[in-house]
Order: sequence, then structure tokens, then C-alpha cells
Amino acid sequence: MTSVADRPRRKYAPRLPPAERREQVLDAALAALHGRSLDDLSMESVAAQAGIAKPVIYSVFATRDDMIVSLLGREHERGLTQIEAALPLSVSGHADAVTAYTRTVDAFIRAVVAAPERWRLILTVPEHAPHQYRDDLRKGRRAVLDRTKSLAMSIADEAPGPGDLDPVLLGHAMLSIAEMLGRISIASPDRYTPAELTAFATELARRTLQPARP
Repeated sequence: MTSVADRPRRKYAPRLPPAERREQVLDAALAALHGRSLDDLSMESVAAQAGIAKPVIYSVFATRDDMIVSLLGREHERGLTQIEAALPLSVSGHADAVTAYTRTVDAFIRAVVAAPERWRLILTVPEHAPHQYRDDLRKGRRAVLDRTKSLAMSIADEAPGPGDLDPVLLGHAMLSIAEMLGRISIASPDRYTPAELTAFATELARRTLQPARP
């Protein structure tokens, strides 16, 4: 008969302040999403990823939905911060329009590759995502589009391309192309490298944004 002393001791997670525990759980939730849909993310999978007992998660998140809402909000905010850091408002400070745009696209693609699960949540809206998250995505995209339009207007002022492209439509096109390349980098990481995707954006920008030769 096994005595109490002989039984394996239950592993307990080291105590952490609530804020640190929340971040640990959200980091684990993001990692546990790899290869899963948001609907398949469970408290069990997050606990296993973090190496903690499930009750520890409930000490900082009352429900699975609370955890998911917090995760989506955090990743969206971090994504917007990355974009704002990468996206200039004008051509100023860059050699030319092509360089301004392609450097931005390159920084964006590399950000996507470095955190594919984050950007999958942003670029491909998860099925059954909360309505508030969908609204936040729309608001965030509008803010990014405004910055892209500012860059497009700067391009139109300083380096008009063939046919003097409408800067508003150009801004929409520039953002859509970057988003498309981001989705491809997530869906086909073995098919296209970041350098190849940036090279495509560079060539496309060169054919579109360079001033027409007299």
C-alpha cells in the first residue's frame, strides 16, 4: 500500500503577481493557437502550454471567453503599434517613393513572419470572433488606411507616377497589397520568403510609383 509520503507531489506554479500571470497565460494561449482555430483553443491546452494547472488560469481569467477577448485585444494593439512604427506619413526621409513604400512593406512582412499567430488573428478574422473585436479591427484598419493615404498623397506630390494616380485610390491599393502579402507569408511560409515577397512589392511599386520618363 502506498503511503501519503510516497505519492508523487503535485506540481505547483510559482506565485506571480496577477499582471505577470495574465501575460504568461496570454503568451501561452497565443502559442497554443498554432495549428488550431480560435474555437479549438481550450483552457486545458493553454494550461499545458504554460506548464501550469488549469485553476491557475482561473485565478486571472474568470472564463475562457474573458481570456480570448483579452488575447485578441492585446495582439491587435501590439499589431497596430508595429504598423505605426513601420509606416511613414510621407516620402520625406526616404530616397524616393519606391523606397518609402517597400521599406514599409518589408518591415510589415518581417513583423508578420516573427509573430504569425498574432497576424493570423488580425489579417484573417477568426470565425465566431467577438463583435467588439471585429469592430476594433475595422477601426484599426481605418486608422492604418489614413496613414497609408497620407503616404500616397506625399508620393503624388513629390513623385507623380504614370497617369498621376489618384492618391486616395493609391492608398487603398498600397494597403491591400501589403495585407495580401502578409496573408501569403502566413499561409505559404515555405513557398515564399520575406525577401521574395518584398522583392515583388518593390517591382510592383517601381512600375507604378516611379515618375514617368519624359
